[in-house]
Amino acid sequence: MNYRKTQLGCFTAYVVQAIVNNLAPLLFITFRRELGLSLGLIGLLSAVNFSVQMAVDLISAAFGDKLSYRPMMLAAHALAAAGLIGLSLFPRIMAPYAGILLAVVLYAIGGGLLEVLVSPVLEALPLGDKASAMSLLHSFYCWGQVGVVLLSTLFFRLAGTDNWGFLPILWAIVPIVNLCVFITAPIVRLEDNTPSMPRRDLLRRKDLWLFLGLMFCAGASEMGMSQWASAFAEEGLGVSKAVGDLLGPCMFAVLMGSARVFFGSKGEKLDLRRFMIVCGALCAFSYSLSALSPLPFLALMGCGLCGLAVGIMWPGTFSLAARILPAGGTAMFALLALGGDIGAVLGPTLVGVVGNMRLGLLLCVIFPALMTVLSLKLREN
Repeated sequence: MNYRKTQLGCFTAYVVQAIVNNLAPLLFITFRRELGLSLGLIGLLSAVNFSVQMAVDLISAAFGDKLSYRPMMLAAHALAAAGLIGLSLFPRIMAPYAGILLAVVLYAIGGGLLEVLVSPVLEALPLGDKASAMSLLHSFYCWGQVGVVLLSTLFFRLAGTDNWGFLPILWAIVPIVNLCVFITAPIVRLEDNTPSMPRRDLLRRKDLWLFLGLMFCAGASEMGMSQWASAFAEEGLGVSKAVGDLLGPCMFAVLMGSARVFFGSKGEKLDLRRFMIVCGALCAFSYSLSALSPLPFLALMGCGLCGLAVGIMWPGTFSLAARILPAGGTAMFALLALGGDIGAVLGPTLVGVVGNMRLGLLLCVIFPALMTVLSLKLREN
């Protein structure tokens, strides 16, 4: 059977995930100006997004092995599209901030389901090097983020930020089209290839808890910079929105995607664990550079370098977990996604709660530093 349609659908699903996670942050300063919101309230949007995804992960971990992939995949795309359309419509028919929050909740449920489903769907396909395929899959999140930044910047250039409400509706086309793809794409359950171990046995494995720690650090390290790069460049460094978006989140995503494509092509020849140790140290340096540099150019270079450093963290942890715990099943992927989302909530929230973006980014150094320590521990196991 030809699974190319399924593989392409999985790649596009991660583009949908990128839209869900990265469109609203491009509007943070616009929301602040139009609604008069504090950095804390704006940061709450990211916290709500990833908290809802975290709740979906937790529920999926309990019922993961019983989930029917196809209807859940279709529901995920439908909810993502509904939330994006709602981001345009809800603020105009109810209290604006409440409308934005409602839209975030809807597309976050869809994003959470995609996070749980897409990796095991791809892992179950009869492919060659699974680690390389997984890294290539996650690179599409990065290319999706690049597309969100570039095309949204072009939209703002042509239509102006005052017309931002049309933008989410246009982006909703992507999940709607991919929903149609998964109506007929052939799907294999992960448990059809390798029977999964009981959840009680899975939770007793020390390796699992180490992987959860790695996923927590990966999520916090990636999203702490990703969610605030645009606002940091525009307000913290004083550059224009177009320049800030291109040299902040766009460069971050390009370098993150490049790292994942590199590993996708060379992964079988590299020591993944050692690679993650180096990336953790490099990520800590990049956060310090962005937070402490007095020069806007160097601070923006720190944003991009952070993307290069975090590129392997998330898919690398998934691949190592699948290799060391092959009987973990869908429940394991859901738990790993949960760990990543806890970090993805805490990282951006820390920056918003501190109220000073430079200080918040500096405090985020703790996450890649811990990633390095845990990766060293993993090498010992």
